[in-house]
Amino acid sequence: MQASPEGAVVVSGLVKAYGSHRAVDDVSLSAAGGQVTAVLGPNGAGKTTTVECCEGLRRPDAGRVRVLGLDPWRASPGLRARVGVVLQDGGLPTGARPLDVLHHVARLHAHPRPVADLVELLGLGDLRARTVRRLSGGQKQRLALACALVGRPDVLFLDEPSAGLDPQARLAVWDLVRAERDRGTAVVLTTHDMDEAERLADAVVVVDAGRVIAAGSPAALTRAEMGAATIRFSAPPSMRLDDLRLALPASLTVAEPRPGDYLVEGDVDARVVASVTSWCAARDVMPQQLTVGRRSLEDVFLDLTGRSLR
Repeated sequence: MQASPEGAVVVSGLVKAYGSHRAVDDVSLSAAGGQVTAVLGPNGAGKTTTVECCEGLRRPDAGRVRVLGLDPWRASPGLRARVGVVLQDGGLPTGARPLDVLHHVARLHAHPRPVADLVELLGLGDLRARTVRRLSGGQKQRLALACALVGRPDVLFLDEPSAGLDPQARLAVWDLVRAERDRGTAVVLTTHDMDEAERLADAVVVVDAGRVIAAGSPAALTRAEMGAATIRFSAPPSMRLDDLRLALPASLTVAEPRPGDYLVEGDVDARVVASVTSWCAARDVMPQQLTVGRRSLEDVFLDLTGRSLR
């Protein structure tokens, strides 16, 4: 079987409803081999349902889903052998020992990856004496990733892959994801960690209220008008910003996105930076973590989906 020339994962006009609620409402997207595609959205946006339809876990009500050119809902054993899935809850047998689980999954594949390599890469050697139910959330996540990778998948679905991981394990998982991409795997990632998405993704699809509202590379989505940049700094919350706005060119925007976190955005130059620091000094405030740079993917995400809790 060969991947479809239009993409390893192709979704066209996908609809999935639960009663009268359309969780997914005419979603179209694609994910190519040799790329990491991040599907992002707030809680309840429809991203998980979309990916579950791609994994063959849910049946679409309308539209077309193809993984490696085939319908995942009617997937043959041959297709399932070429797809790796990491669910956030792991989906692992709780009474088994971790390495027994990994060896069992390896035996289901014709040409598995050496188990010893994954055990070393993901630090699973110390877990051999425990059962899965006694593992921490991060340990279960690493085991689930090893099970998904052992079959050398052509498509890899990852749901919050670094959730619950310590910094060292997080970096190791990121390295493995990049290695899979470089091997030619189509990696589809869902995450609430915007830093993770910005560091790993070659392509981003933002979903909200069941629809795709933006798509492109992280660089394209964060690219502002020529010369535009941001100043970020931390200071006491709820500072009055009217005087700062008056001290800056009218084209700049000034905001406090979160209590104590301040953002100046627009045509930032050295004089603007000096005005911001002078404004702080006049109020006897030392700005912390002051940085000058471009908009982040998180900035774009919040602009697109709103800043209120859901």
